[in-house]
Amino acid sequence: MSNADTKEAPTSLRGILSNIGPGMILAGSIVGSGELIATTRTGAEAHFDFLWLIIIGCIVKVFAQIELGKHAITNGKTSLGALNEIPGPRFRIPFGRRVFDANWFLLFWSVMFVAILAQQGGIVGGVGQALAISLPLTEEGAERNHYISQKIAIELAEEENNLQKITTLKKELNLLGNPPDAKDDIYWALIITFLTILLLIVGKFSLIEKFSILLVASFTFITIINLFALQSYESWAVKPEEIIRGLSFSFPEIKNGNNPLITAIATFGIIGVGAAELLAYPYWCIEKGYGKHVGPCEKNEAWLIRAKGWMKVMHWDAWGAMVVYTFCTIAFYLLGAAILGRTGLLPEGSEMIQTLSTMYEPVFGSFARTIFLTGAIAVLFSTFFIAIAAQSRLCLDVIKVSGFAKLTDKQNSLGLKLLGITLPFICVMCYVFFPKPVILVLISGTMQAIMLPLIGFAVLYFRYQKCDSRLIPSKIWDACLWLSFFGFLITGAYQVYAKIFS
Repeated sequence: MSNADTKEAPTSLRGILSNIGPGMILAGSIVGSGELIATTRTGAEAHFDFLWLIIIGCIVKVFAQIELGKHAITNGKTSLGALNEIPGPRFRIPFGRRVFDANWFLLFWSVMFVAILAQQGGIVGGVGQALAISLPLTEEGAERNHYISQKIAIELAEEENNLQKITTLKKELNLLGNPPDAKDDIYWALIITFLTILLLIVGKFSLIEKFSILLVASFTFITIINLFALQSYESWAVKPEEIIRGLSFSFPEIKNGNNPLITAIATFGIIGVGAAELLAYPYWCIEKGYGKHVGPCEKNEAWLIRAKGWMKVMHWDAWGAMVVYTFCTIAFYLLGAAILGRTGLLPEGSEMIQTLSTMYEPVFGSFARTIFLTGAIAVLFSTFFIAIAAQSRLCLDVIKVSGFAKLTDKQNSLGLKLLGITLPFICVMCYVFFPKPVILVLISGTMQAIMLPLIGFAVLYFRYQKCDSRLIPSKIWDACLWLSFFGFLITGAYQVYAKIFS
């Protein structure tokens, strides 16, 4: 970074909007795992009771996100580079002639990184399931799809009290016998992984940015239309009293040993901006050029004006993305509660995608599956692609900041391509050997929920120990940062408690 790269921040609304992008990349990686899978599962288990928790989960993390981005663009340090400077125990792990020198934060990130790869295995498995339903590759796959469709149709007919339809469907299901074992989802997951590798090898920031915006915008639009159209059906409409109950800080009952709060807390870790996205955001800000435009920290007025200007752009970027994924999250949650919760269907195992597609059947009828599958393939693939691109950057960065190896720009570029091959392969193998996408996603959600209080602590450390005195925020902002930290702390503490005593 040099002074020759500095650039004044835009001041017009048009100029600001033309310079946003990192937040929409995050939205592209959020909608697939957090919103489509985890949020609908929470709605299915908790019905409308946790609407308040879902909304808080989307909003409360943005303050930490912006503070991490601010530290990156004003100090020129990546997330892991900054986090490795936080006081605390350090660990020197020798690997031959090299030494991995990292603090406690980076070690925990390394554990979370493994969980994220498993989560992305669940995501690519979800894409495989969607494609296996729409384009089965084997005769067994087509037969299995038909069997599962009949089961779900019976559940919907029972909710609508359509006795004649229930009788007919059950007779057809008995004639089908047991569903055949099919591997079409795995075959498709492998094909999608290969396609992702090709895109990652040639992909640059602009491709990732445009790709995510297109896919997220289209599926979000369809989902919101579906939710509003659902209100014309008496059996499925979301009633005002249900919304009021969902916003009243109520807690659902524990039924059959199933505690929806555990699922909700894991979901809290990945909806909105999860721990993984919080750490990835500064990297996208740097690649977008915010830090380069601000330039190295100087004590003159020109640097301060540039810093405040580009921080304003970043605020628009972060809050704009928050509005998009919050609306999307609420829509998915209400659909999960209104349809899956009322029918008792839970999206899980190899039937996850077909179960989720039922959320669109009351409105779109016979076209529901096609519409949902198209959208699901789009957002799940977007999530997989963007998440792997982000984790590749973090993985390379930890090699550098730990002192394990110094990489030139050419070596860094080659490393991204190699990780673009290796990481997708590891992810898909997680699904091949454990084809339960919901569980894989929630495992990562649990690890990210535990990571959140650590990130909250880091954000407070940057604010009070590393923040330029000329950029100190308002007391209201500081109060929101502390509220964000306590929200993270409660989430992480409960997740640890639940796993130890459940």
